[in-house]
Parts: sequence; C-alpha cells; structure tokens
Amino acid sequence: MASSQSPLRRLGRTDMEITPLGFGSWAVSGSGWTFSWGATDDTESLAAIRHALDAGVNWIDTAAVYGLGHSEELVGKAVAGLSQADRPYLFTKVGLVWDPDDPSAAPRRIMKPAGVRRELEDSLRRLGVDHIDLYQVHYPDTGESLEYAGGGFGAVSPNATPLEEYWQVMADLKAEGKVRAIGLSNHTPDLLEAAERIAHVDVIQPPFSAINRSSAAEIAWAHAHEVGVIVYSPLQSGLLTGAFSAERVAGLPAEDWRTAHHDFTTGLAANLRLAEALRPIAERHGRTVAEVAIAWVLAWPGVTGAIVGARRAAQVDGWIGAASLELTPADLEEVATAITVSGAGVGPARHS
Repeated sequence: MASSQSPLRRLGRTDMEITPLGFGSWAVSGSGWTFSWGATDDTESLAAIRHALDAGVNWIDTAAVYGLGHSEELVGKAVAGLSQADRPYLFTKVGLVWDPDDPSAAPRRIMKPAGVRRELEDSLRRLGVDHIDLYQVHYPDTGESLEYAGGGFGAVSPNATPLEEYWQVMADLKAEGKVRAIGLSNHTPDLLEAAERIAHVDVIQPPFSAINRSSAAEIAWAHAHEVGVIVYSPLQSGLLTGAFSAERVAGLPAEDWRTAHHDFTTGLAANLRLAEALRPIAERHGRTVAEVAIAWVLAWPGVTGAIVGARRAAQVDGWIGAASLELTPADLEEVATAITVSGAGVGPARHS
C-alpha cells in the first residue's frame, strides 16, 4: 500500500515495510467490557480509522479481546472492499479469553493450542480476511485473569501453558500460511530468549512512552536480534497529548479503565508535569505536544513503529505529523531532564 508517510521502516526480518505510525483500535472498541474506554460511536470510529489510512498510515493493530471481538469487526468494516494493494497490514493478538456469559469479568490469559487455533479462525472471520499479517501473543499464559487496573498482571496457575508449547503453535500457524509473521507482546527478555530458541520472534509489542520506559531492556533485546518493535501507548493513554488535566481525569466516565489506573491517580501529578514540559519543544517546532511525545518514542534505538489510537478523525490530525518530526539532540536532552525533574514513570530517560 502506498503511503504519504515516509520513510517506511522494515519490520524486523519480515518483508513488510510499515509506516512509523500505526492505528491502534483499543480505544474504539466500545463499552460493556472490563478494559473499556467508555462508550464510542461506531460511525465516528470508522471515520477515524479511514482518516488515518487516507493520511498514509499503512497498518492497523487490534486484538480479539478489544470490545470482546467488536474492535476486530470494526476494523473489518473499515477495510472491506479495499483491494489487496490498498489494504493496510492487519495486526491482531491472541490469548486473552473472556467469558461470554460475564463480559464484565476480567479476561483470562490462556494460550492452549486448540484455543489459539480457534481464536485465529474467529479473528479471520471478524476481520474478513484469509490471513493475518502479524499474529501476536497478547500476554504470557498464566491461566489466570488479567488484572490491569492496579498495575499488576495476576498470579500464575499451575495449569498455565508453557511458552515453549504456545510459541511452537504460533510458529506452526506461520508455517501453514495462516499468518505472515508472529510476535510477542508484554513478554520479558528471558521469555523472548526462550521463544527465539524455538522459532524466530518476528516482532515484539511492548508498552513504551516518555512516562513508561520500563520496556527498554526488551527493545534492546529486539534491536540485537533483528526483531521488529511496535510499541503501544506512546501517549500513555492520552496523558502525553497535552490535553489532559486533573479536572478532565475527574470527569472520565466510571466505565473508563483509566479511572482506576495508577497513571491517572497516584502518578497523575508527575505525569501532567512531564506533559507540560514537552510544550516548549512543541512550540519551537510548530507541532503538537502529542507529536513530540511520539517522536521521542520513534527516535529510541530499535523502535520500528508506534501504535496510536483515536476515537475521532480530528484526533488523528493531532498526532499524524509525528512521523516527520525529528527531534534534535538538544530536544532529547530537554525531555530527559523533564523526565527526571517531573519524577514521572520508570526506566531510562536518555536514548543510547
């Protein structure tokens, strides 16, 4: 698919060349499930996706669990009717299993081989395609629920599927041609190393932003192993757009998962200080705070692309220019100082 966003970046060792920015579809998944962002309007969501594609974005990231299938269905509608040449790459994820009888319950981290194959067929149907361009394990299998609101990720059940078993299934799906590339999201370096011994990890998807820098080791591992890196939450779920305030956070709907997350509660003041510190840099470049925050992520060694969400077309316009923004060494040092002074987040503050 031709793109006005340049230059394209090779995704690891795969034959896919992607734009620096991809559209993330978690926020458009709708309400009625544990990690909802609140109610959404499908017409507006579709307009946002199509606006991003029109602006040159050539990949969309989604997951089966987003909206309990609704996000994938929405993405399928957005790309329906496009020719193969014009269709964006479609990336989705597997392994967070929900209870259809209790959609409000937290999904469980399960990667049983038969379940993985069943989830793949469901995703293909919802997306309306015959193969997935990048199929990713959403989280390591623990057999237990995903408890994200408090910042933890649950206990590990003795019945959890070992990584060696579920990664082999992913490799088999790739060999069978059902998926083009395989990846691991939210996996630590030791797990990435174990997976690499079984089959090459094409891509990793860790969280990464100027606030959450905790995945620097995973990105360094990927850089050393020719593994593509697409990071999620480069704007830290909206905190680094420059549009948030304590008042806006207080007004979020109760069903928005962010209301219970530490980034929006105990860590909010520090995070807002950091966001505000990016504003002078944005003004010097004639850009938005969001574009500066994303450009900072894209400049990190080893990062191939960043997943950015939007619920309305106008929100896309607030970050689409990040791909063409090159921060100077002085800019990067200013951000590093702001990170240290604000006390926001964890992880290294300087590119290396």
